Amino acid sequence: MASAPRPDSAASEQDHSSTDAGGPGPSTVAGGELNAWRRGFTPQAEIWNGRLAMLGLSVGIALLLILRVVGGSHS
Repeated sequence: MASAPRPDSAASEQDHSSTDAGGPGPSTVAGGELNAWRRGFTPQAEIWNGRLAMLGLSVGIALLLILRVVGGSHS
């Protein structure tokens, strides 16, 4: 049995058609291209910058939590 298309899926396709016409908006990039190690002000460099910033933040918070649990509170 074939299911009828949902009305919200047709609306989402119409939303994407405006950006595909060459206007300002996100362009599609291959998955391997996003992971490329490129220097300068490129989308790839910004992605790596965000990844490394989140890694540093996660390591810092984990270190603080571990030190608080192991060190305990000395009052």
